Formats: sequence, structure tokens, C-alpha cells
Amino acid sequence: MGSLEAVVAPGPKLPPERLARYSRQLALPGFDETAQRRLANARVLVIGAGGLGSAVVPYLASAGVGTIGIVDTDVVELSNLHRQTVHGMNDIGRSKLDSIADSVAALDPAITVNLHDVRLDSSNILPLLSGYDVLLDGSDNFPTRYLASDAASIAGVPLVWGAILRYNGQVGISWARKGPTFRDLFPVPPAPGTVPSCSEGGVLPSVCAVIGSIMSAETIKLVTGIGDPLIGRITTYDALSGSFREVAYRADDSRAPITELIDYETFCGLTSAAVDDVTDDRTIDSRHLDALLRHGEPIQLIDIREPFERAIVAIEPSDFLPLGRLGANLERIRRDVPVILYCHHGVRSDAALRMLREEGFENVRHLAGGIDNFAMTVAPTMARY
Repeated sequence: MGSLEAVVAPGPKLPPERLARYSRQLALPGFDETAQRRLANARVLVIGAGGLGSAVVPYLASAGVGTIGIVDTDVVELSNLHRQTVHGMNDIGRSKLDSIADSVAALDPAITVNLHDVRLDSSNILPLLSGYDVLLDGSDNFPTRYLASDAASIAGVPLVWGAILRYNGQVGISWARKGPTFRDLFPVPPAPGTVPSCSEGGVLPSVCAVIGSIMSAETIKLVTGIGDPLIGRITTYDALSGSFREVAYRADDSRAPITELIDYETFCGLTSAAVDDVTDDRTIDSRHLDALLRHGEPIQLIDIREPFERAIVAIEPSDFLPLGRLGANLERIRRDVPVILYCHHGVRSDAALRMLREEGFENVRHLAGGIDNFAMTVAPTMARY
């Protein structure tokens, strides 16, 4: 058996048809009917029905986790399908929660699926978490990662977290009662804009599958007590080299224990104001830009995205200067009219703004929320990706 006690007590004896379903699992060394009954009695909460969630949830269901809660508020989009394989073409426009629930029902209708269509924050995560034994975080932003870690610490439940970007991924367990937490590994969040999201930096779909599978395996180990969970260690995966690496870390004894939840948007240096209300000497909101374009105001709108992104959709009229070539084409940027930069979500354009300000351009702002916010706010017929 494993180095830790099982998190979940065994449930009632399983009927023959359930034992037949899990026969290959029951044949594993160190895995027995008691372990399977623990899984059937387990209550696992998964944050996100996207790239990691669509890999995690089916494996938890197929392994026999009796109750799976899923938190998400998004709908399925075409650009999701290359990595979120639990959804299909017929699901585009549907709630991701409804889509993933149908997938679980098709796999095993005996599994209980609780759908939580809420945006997690400091006010609601602890009441929600109180009904679960293990928390899994498959989110794609740092405020949610720190929120999940702190909430798990307060609730006393283990957190299995995963992160993916480009060709890489990592998995770890944060459990204050048994070892170090996410805050011991990452005590300070990265500065805003320094770590791109998957929509900005891209992600290889198979990385989602690998990391999601490891997250599922770690959850099964915690629930049943088998194996050696990733406590005080993280596993990293590099798809380009096909290699795994393990990094050990310890709890910081000087760090104060987590006793309350905070404003995680502020903690991570992000504004909590709505994007559409942001207009200052650095930013312009989508409605303001739309008005300038409709009235023919003299501006220079510059698209700093990559060529494949511009081929999908663009705000016109605009010049095209990808971020990587911006510094070599400063002569193409006007100084006699207001200049507005835009990218997908506003992260790269903010970095470009800082660079141009350092070059002496004082007439430059960038589009808050990028072209994605522009499409949602003022141009609903525009393609989104």
C-alpha cells in the first residue's frame, strides 16, 4: 500500500456488475475491492471543464469515483476542440458543464455529476468545497490557482493541481496537513503579462492529456491510499524532448499559515474592474475604439498578433506589425496621431506598449481585453478563437 492513509473511507460492497466493470483495475497489485469501494464513496471537485478538465473528468469517472463536481462558466467554442476532447462539434455554443456531464453519463450513468456554474471567489469556494474530499485545479489563471490552494489549506483537503503551456506541463499536490503547499512552491505570483495564457502562448493537445492523466492518477492514489503521492514534489513534462523531471521542495517554516481568503485578483496584480470601463493614458476600451473607427477619427490601429491569428479575424482598418518585429519597425509607427495596439486578450499589447513608451512614444495606448473583448462587446458577428 501507499505511504499515506487513504483520504476516503470505503463505501458499501459493490454489486457483481460493478466489480465486472472494474475487473482490470481490481487485478492490479495492491489494489483490491476495498480500494474500489473507496473510489465509489469519493467526492471530488474539479475546477475547469477545459483542456485539463476534459482529460481529468473521464478518467475519474471510468476509474469509479462516485461523485464528481465540476466548476465552469464557459461555453464550448470551435477553438476549444483541438485539446478539449470531451466536447464535440455538436457541443459548440453549449455549456461546457452540460457537454461534459453528457460525456460522463455516456461512459457510466451511475456516476453522480454535480454541476457548479459559478465563478469561484473568496465568498463561495469554501461552502462549495465543504462537500468534497479532494480538490483538483485545472484552471488557467493565477488568481484561481492561489484561491484553490488557500481554500484547500483552510478546508484541510488535498489539492491536486496541474498547469500546461505550449509543450510543457507540471503536476503537484498541495496539502497543508501533510506537507508543503502551492504557496511554498510559488510564494509570489508572476508579474501580470509575464506568463502567457494558453490562448496567447498556445498548447500542444497531448500535453493536456498527459498532465490530466497524471492528475487523475494522483487523485486515485490519495483516495485509495496506494502509491506515493506527489507531496513535496512536482513532476514536469516536456513534450519536445519526451522527458519527465521531478523537482522537490519544502514547506517554508517562516510563512504564516493561511487562515483566511483574500482578493486574489489584487494579490496577482490584476484589476478587478470590468474591461469595458477601462480607459486611461495606457488603455482604451472596446466601445471607445469602436466609436473612433465609426467616426473616422485619425488614429493608427496596429495589430501585433501573429499571422495565423490575423488570418482568422482582424479589426479593420489596421496595420499589421507582429510583436516580434515591432522593435525593428519603429519608423512605421506614427507620432502625429493616437496609436492603438491590439492583440488577442491585451497581454501582448500591454508589453508592446511598455516597449514603445521606453522608445519615447507617448501617443500610444492599447486595447483592454484585446480583439476577443472587442468581438464580445461591439462586434458579436466577429470570429472568436
